[in-house]
Amino acid sequence: MKIEHVAMYVNDLEKTRDFFIRYLGAAANDGYHNKTTDFRSYFLTFDDGARLEIMNKPLMDDAAKTLTRTGLIHIAFSVGSKEKVDEITRILKADGYEVISGPRTTGDGYYESCIIGIEGNQIEITV
Repeated sequence: MKIEHVAMYVNDLEKTRDFFIRYLGAAANDGYHNKTTDFRSYFLTFDDGARLEIMNKPLMDDAAKTLTRTGLIHIAFSVGSKEKVDEITRILKADGYEVISGPRTTGDGYYESCIIGIEGNQIEITV
């Protein structure tokens, strides 16, 4: 068994799509639009076949995203090396994203950094 995809609602589909393409190498489909409900989405596919669906529809609840809330808390991306973790983290920080930890080796042995990425969502970058 494998997870087929993970989905998240976002306010700005194009900005979110571009974030994942630019920083994490995603490829996007052409998008989907249900004209009856005004639901819109893109599927983003990463090198290993993992997929993220980003979605938008009218009247979404945009609640605060605290780092210790219950539920899904971050998405982790393996970029292949410590050097790549460092490089992507530097680029994200230079582009104004908040680095909340790392790059560092965690107590359980991961080399990672965590940033507050697009629309306040936590992104983990790991080897």
